[in-house]
Amino acid sequence: MNSNTANKPAEQNDKAPKAKTKGTEPLESAHPARGAESATQQTENGSQQTEEQPQLIHAIPVPHYGRWLAAAVLALLAAMGIHSLATNKNFHWELIWKTLFTVEIFRAIGWTLILTVAAMAIGIVLAILMAIMRRSDNPIMRAVATFYIWFFRGTPVYTQLIFWGLIGVLYPRLSLGVPFGEEFFSFRTYDLFTAAVSAIVGLGLNEGAYLSEIIRSGLNSVDKGQEEAAQALGMSPRQILYRIIIPQAMRVIVPPTGNETISMLKTTSLVTAVPFTFELTKVATDYGSQTLLPIPFLVVAAIWYLVITSVLMVGQARLEAYYGKGSTNSTSRTSRRSKRKRNSTRQEAINAAHTTPDGNSGEWTP
Repeated sequence: MNSNTANKPAEQNDKAPKAKTKGTEPLESAHPARGAESATQQTENGSQQTEEQPQLIHAIPVPHYGRWLAAAVLALLAAMGIHSLATNKNFHWELIWKTLFTVEIFRAIGWTLILTVAAMAIGIVLAILMAIMRRSDNPIMRAVATFYIWFFRGTPVYTQLIFWGLIGVLYPRLSLGVPFGEEFFSFRTYDLFTAAVSAIVGLGLNEGAYLSEIIRSGLNSVDKGQEEAAQALGMSPRQILYRIIIPQAMRVIVPPTGNETISMLKTTSLVTAVPFTFELTKVATDYGSQTLLPIPFLVVAAIWYLVITSVLMVGQARLEAYYGKGSTNSTSRTSRRSKRKRNSTRQEAINAAHTTPDGNSGEWTP
């Protein structure tokens, strides 16, 4: 009995490991096969992903029927307007082309440009002074600047020009000397304030009031931290203004100043209130009164105003592009051809860097 019972546990012990080995043999033999299959699948998928290249999306543009309809209507109206201008005999186009390049018209254009440039020069100088005075800590300077802006913006420019034309009536003679004391010499007011001078002074003083607010807003657009950083570097207030604040403020100042220049070109037609009779509108009106055909000569004046305005707009766009360099808010006014050329240049730089596949690197970047 003892021997049989002793042998049975031994046999069971011998069978137990065999059962375990039989149970583990399929698992051990199955897992390596599965691992090999998954590894081969991963390598195949990886090779397929590396071999496959991204497909281009053939996007279909959204049709804008309303936009095309509006464009067709505008084109039709433009064609009707051009046809009306070309076929209407009341415009007297033969007289317009005959008068367009006469000496008198060119002389009037010259005087118009002189008035515009001189008045804008005076206005810009006064505007800078008034804007700085408005930012001053001195209450007297702030009060003087505020009064100047309030007065010249609050009265019509035509009224101001009439006043400057009548300055000799209010003050027949002007003198220089000690205030409230002895006079050194005096002269007739109209010897100094001629019609041209009165027109330039009147336009310049009026323009300075408007430009001062434009310049002040441009100066205020610069972050206060710029000025504080310059002060920390030991720069004087004058250096901070001319080297730090004004260069950054020009991006805000230039666009409205260009608009004011174009507006000044057309405002010169009001100097007949002085009276000044050599500017373009007055000359065209006088010719129309003499020939009893005012429309052709007014068309001549309008054509030259449009030409000068176009030149000023080109200059304004160049200045805006110059002072807007490096700004994230600057708008690009480039055509489709310029944008395509810029994109092609950018793509050439990307290809030269060899950071994209050589086959179709153009498909990887928009």
